[in-house]
Amino acid sequence: MGVVQAYSACYGCKRPFFYNPMRVPSVVVNGEREPICQTCVDRVNPQRIANGLEPIVPLSGAYDPCDEGELL
Repeated sequence: MGVVQAYSACYGCKRPFFYNPMRVPSVVVNGEREPICQTCVDRVNPQRIANGLEPIVPLSGAYDPCDEGELL
């Protein structure tokens, strides 16, 4: 068995990063899920909390490779 890691630009800061495509936090833009990096999550959470929203809490392993079986 192998592992899978996605690599693309963060929607927030546009910097490329690696992530687990099944667990990465994302935002929906024009009906499409767009991944966001840990730095952007950390940056936006204080504002979310100040606005009375729940903070974004990435799932365990969100920025690690996943087993290829997770994609099935």
